Amino acid sequence: MQIVAGVVLAAIVAAIAHAAGSLTRGGAVAAFVVGAIVFSAGGWPGSAVLFAFFIPSTLLSRVGRARKRSIESDAQHGARNGWQVAANGGVAAFCALAGTHGGALFAAAFAGAFAAASADTWATEIGMLSRSAPVSIVTFESVAPGFSGGVTPLGIAATVAGALWIGAVAAAVHLAPFWCVALGGVAGTLLDSLAGATVQALRWCPRCGRHSEFRRHGCGAPTELRRGVGWIENDAVNFGATLCGAIVAAFASAQFAG
Repeated sequence: MQIVAGVVLAAIVAAIAHAAGSLTRGGAVAAFVVGAIVFSAGGWPGSAVLFAFFIPSTLLSRVGRARKRSIESDAQHGARNGWQVAANGGVAAFCALAGTHGGALFAAAFAGAFAAASADTWATEIGMLSRSAPVSIVTFESVAPGFSGGVTPLGIAATVAGALWIGAVAAAVHLAPFWCVALGGVAGTLLDSLAGATVQALRWCPRCGRHSEFRRHGCGAPTELRRGVGWIENDAVNFGATLCGAIVAAFASAQFAG
């Protein structure tokens, strides 16, 4: 019955998110798969953590839409597609499955992965609205709003808040220790920013004379690689961030238990 309920609930949530414009069709399919695994294998505690990530992230994406739309042709924003959903939820889904046999460490890893995804999403959605110009986390030089690797004081505060929020929910449902999950979330987002400022592909549109994180710019012109590794794009960085969050939370949990 838990599996059936999980599949039905995942289908409902994915359909609502797609209808609301938060997910593309491919994103809705990926969200259904991730949700079905989490709802079925993670039970209500895992479902609570998933909703704690998904609902605020969806609401925050709607704040300041006009400003965010102005940079969508250059940086990775807008409705999430299948790869983006998998990058943010794939590690957590694996941990939910493994947790049915692996116990507390996989439960902490599950929550840590979502804490990293939440912290990164809050940092992006809130940080883009900052009045102060973002700077590179590595060079401290100014970068365009919304681009990977850029940080602002408001975005940093949002990072911590997003991680603490998932940590609080995980602790409230007795899934994992609060500080272990929060630490995983902050660590994952830090890795995300460092990778975004160094190895993630940054491209250039010769037609518009603007930087872009896409292989094809919003104007339709193909872009040229200017920095980073060509195949390391936003989805790969997000996957690495959630994996980092999972590992750090599990390690911290093991130390906490010891």
